[in-house]
Amino acid sequence: MINNLPTLDLHGEYKESALILTNEFINDNIILKNEYICIVHGIGKDILRKSIHEYLKKDKRVLEYKRDFFNPGCTIIKIKIRGINE
Repeated sequence: MINNLPTLDLHGEYKESALILTNEFINDNIILKNEYICIVHGIGKDILRKSIHEYLKKDKRVLEYKRDFFNPGCTIIKIKIRGINE
């Protein structure tokens, strides 16, 4: 599933810049009408994943999100696309 999804790799990013990049990535994929996207945050100390998940929980454009079962360093996100899943 992950091979065909638009993917944002946040390895090496700071928490603040990762949130800005995530916001822009969601905006771009809404315009492109991509219903599912993937964010690669890595595992490490789990700082990026926790901050990304906290952001996604509050974002009204996000319908659902979950860690990839086969790669826990990735989160799969379903976003609202006008005319597709509203």
